[in-house]
Amino acid sequence: MTIENIRNFCIIAHIDHGKSTLADRILQYTNTIDDRLFQEQVLDDMDLERERGITIKARAVRIDYGHKDNKSYVLNLIDTPGHVDFSYEVSRSMKACEGAILLVDAAQGIQAQTMANLYLALDANLTVIPVINKIDQNHADIEGAKAQLNNIGLDSKDIILASAKEGIGTEEILEAVVSRIPCPSGQLGSSLQCLIFDSNFDTYRGVITYVRVVNGEIYASMKIRIMGTNKVYEVDEVGVFKPNMMRIDKLSAGEVGYVMANMKNVSDATIGDTITSAANPAKSTLPGYKKAKPFVFCGLYPVNSADVDALRDALGKLSLNDASFSYQAESLPSLGYGFRCGFLGLLHMDIIQERLEREYNLNLIITIPNVSYKVKKLNGQAVEIHNPSELSDPSHIENIKEPYVRAMLIVPKEYVGGVMELCQSKRSIYKSIDYINEKSAMLVYEMPLTEMITDFYDRLKSITKGYGSMDYEYIGYREADIVKLDILINGESVAAMSSMVHRDKAYYRGRDLTSRLKQTIPKQLISIAIQAAIGSKVIARETISPLRKDVIAKLYGGDVTRKRKLLEKQKKGKKRMKQIGSVSIPQEAFVAMIRAS
Repeated sequence: MTIENIRNFCIIAHIDHGKSTLADRILQYTNTIDDRLFQEQVLDDMDLERERGITIKARAVRIDYGHKDNKSYVLNLIDTPGHVDFSYEVSRSMKACEGAILLVDAAQGIQAQTMANLYLALDANLTVIPVINKIDQNHADIEGAKAQLNNIGLDSKDIILASAKEGIGTEEILEAVVSRIPCPSGQLGSSLQCLIFDSNFDTYRGVITYVRVVNGEIYASMKIRIMGTNKVYEVDEVGVFKPNMMRIDKLSAGEVGYVMANMKNVSDATIGDTITSAANPAKSTLPGYKKAKPFVFCGLYPVNSADVDALRDALGKLSLNDASFSYQAESLPSLGYGFRCGFLGLLHMDIIQERLEREYNLNLIITIPNVSYKVKKLNGQAVEIHNPSELSDPSHIENIKEPYVRAMLIVPKEYVGGVMELCQSKRSIYKSIDYINEKSAMLVYEMPLTEMITDFYDRLKSITKGYGSMDYEYIGYREADIVKLDILINGESVAAMSSMVHRDKAYYRGRDLTSRLKQTIPKQLISIAIQAAIGSKVIARETISPLRKDVIAKLYGGDVTRKRKLLEKQKKGKKRMKQIGSVSIPQEAFVAMIRAS
């Protein structure tokens, strides 16, 4: 296959606008997958993706397509996630493409993530093919969607109408991919340069790298060098995705596939690194990826302390498959040894936790999610903290800065007032409002990231009856009146439950947390005091009354002194237990704290 007959493209859209369904129809139309083996969301191979109905990992597939000009083409399709927490997956996928299909729901129109993904595509210099999907729906507003696409600079004559569910427009989309998207610009005779855009770990075969060959060619038994680590390996197998892995003789410039080279360590192949020939190496590496910056941090601890090593191995393997989260070892007195992990958002955190528990059979405890803060001390020293336990004595601190994001909210016009009230309650700064059409408005606010990662998205969806959408970008740190809120159980601070909050919201936050813990922690033989405190000042308290065993139930009469004797004995026992006893905090209490955050 010559490089002129190769097309590399991805599908981008807001969440639930039909990316995976369109990929299904393309695979069926081109007979890439046998009808007997077909299932909905065929590229979403994780159970978690099918259960939640979202794409978490980008998936590549090679399609052989016979064009109407009697030429055969190879189309490399990458199906990408739509949720804002997985935008790093989208940006990585775009590095392996020359074009993108921009999918817009005919009923919902342009949403926040539609705009964000379009900007990513334009920044990557991709050719964009606009497609209006779900035109078969009764409430589809095709003309309104066309007008929105026109307003963002896409020509009406380039728009394709489609229904991925019914298969309408599939042929037109494939024809547009061939005619509008340019072929790759690599050179077959140049030194080998492969961009590693994704990786996976197989227990038996080691690290499997997913590559886009930019220049040259790669084949089995070839000696290669990983330019980032300068390590040399011998290629064991190369192949393509059809959609499962299929071995071929070689991968040439412009093609997308996988490479196995007996790499046993997860650190041997970093996403964004360049593979070259050991005998005839390239002079320079390919432009890699801008490292993802985690926004949300939490601690992951095994319920069984003996599983620490298993958790470390699992995190290493998972980070190879998802380079957008980070982790480092830490320990807390109440939880033992674990890892401090950074994520792109709360959904990302939830997915990583569930994958660890499902794929690696781990039982985990998660601490309260928080963001990173920059602390300037009175002696001039500046530090960045990711954990409330790292905060030093407040008397030694000059100021604390918290991260801010610019949030872009697209909501129906009738809900603008309610959304503005929500944003104001989150300490947000109003920037602008633009009406996209007669039905929708785009609000732009600058807000603290810590306010966004709490219940902001859920409340936005609730206020707008599910029609609101959002996207955000990091814009830097700003000074704020931040305090450390400690949770004390019977006078002892529980480090895993500490959090950083704005002083104005500390009281309400403390009341909420203590109330949730009272409902979650089971009664024990002693009374339990649950307190929220800032430094030495207690701002909220709840008390769990003790279990009361009826020690006089076995008595059936007689002198009252017998009853008093048993009650006094019980009283002394409770007093002694209160002095030496400890409170057992169940995992459900930590989950309740996370839901409150």
